Amino acid sequence: MLASSALDAFAFGREAAASLGIAPARTELTLFTVTALTTAVLVAASGAIGFAGLIVPHAVRALAGGRHHVLLPACALYGGVFLLAADTVARTAFAPREIPVGVLTALIGVPAFALIMRRRKETPS
Repeated sequence: MLASSALDAFAFGREAAASLGIAPARTELTLFTVTALTTAVLVAASGAIGFAGLIVPHAVRALAGGRHHVLLPACALYGGVFLLAADTVARTAFAPREIPVGVLTALIGVPAFALIMRRRKETPS
């Protein structure tokens, strides 16, 4: 949330961000480092449910728009709801057996991520 205005500026490119008074190299390095460390800690603590973190922001952006001060809290909320729903399905779909929630998120996330990557590849830059 602290970097939401910088992220909004980066949506228009590095040059536009620099013209708005943001140091692109330093800001990118800081954000990439914080993001990588946070992701490493979360994956170490919760396991391989990472597809939620790859897919939910794309879905939420379609619903909430691109403004990061709205998008970031919405991603946290919808990510939690998605994982709660996935965990509920993983525990009840094959009762009395449970499947790991990471398996279910991967079954949902891999095709969705492939679709996103395919669309991005087809869209001219």
